[in-house]
Amino acid sequence: MAVSDRRPLVTVAYAQSLDGCIAARPGTRTPLSGPESLAYTHRLRAAHDAVLVGIGTVLADDPRLTVRLASGNHPQPIVLDSRLRLPLSAALLRHPTHRPWLATTHAAAGDAALVEPLQALGAELFPLASDAAGRIDLSALLAALGGRGIRTLMVEGGAGVLTAFLAGGHADRISVTVAPRWLGGLPALTRPLALQLHDPVWRDLGDDRVLEARLSDREAA
Repeated sequence: MAVSDRRPLVTVAYAQSLDGCIAARPGTRTPLSGPESLAYTHRLRAAHDAVLVGIGTVLADDPRLTVRLASGNHPQPIVLDSRLRLPLSAALLRHPTHRPWLATTHAAAGDAALVEPLQALGAELFPLASDAAGRIDLSALLAALGGRGIRTLMVEGGAGVLTAFLAGGHADRISVTVAPRWLGGLPALTRPLALQLHDPVWRDLGDDRVLEARLSDREAA
């Protein structure tokens, strides 16, 4: 796997129902992966230096983002948290090996009342440029991660974060678990995307099917 010197190689990974939903309702957790595909997700985590989610996923799921169902090291957890809303009770602040890195805006990073309690619990802040809507500049984030030695990054959600990485051309690989369920709820992506998949491979894992493909030629460079 060739790696760019400028930024990490990015894998977007998520689970969806047959009708393309990742949850029954916004802001809720809907388990979709079967035991086999869930174990595969943990193997995928172990193959990456870092794993990233948005603050919405943290507030809805309180994930640990550890490797528990496979062998390998825990990746560095990263949260996109433009307003520093990470709860002080979050499981990520009790991670067994890595305290979370919080990608946030310069405005939020300047608020001592928000920053100091999180830093006291070990969180590390990455103040970054933002757009007019307050969204973090993903190019700046990836450059900062590359500078910290992160060579492979797994992006797990939620829907807005997945869409931002895909629509912005920041993803190099995709791994989608399709579960045999029909939800009729929250779409996997927040707007339609036209993506060219290279060398697609389907894997049958229990009742689930997993699609993996390249989105760019960076790996072959």
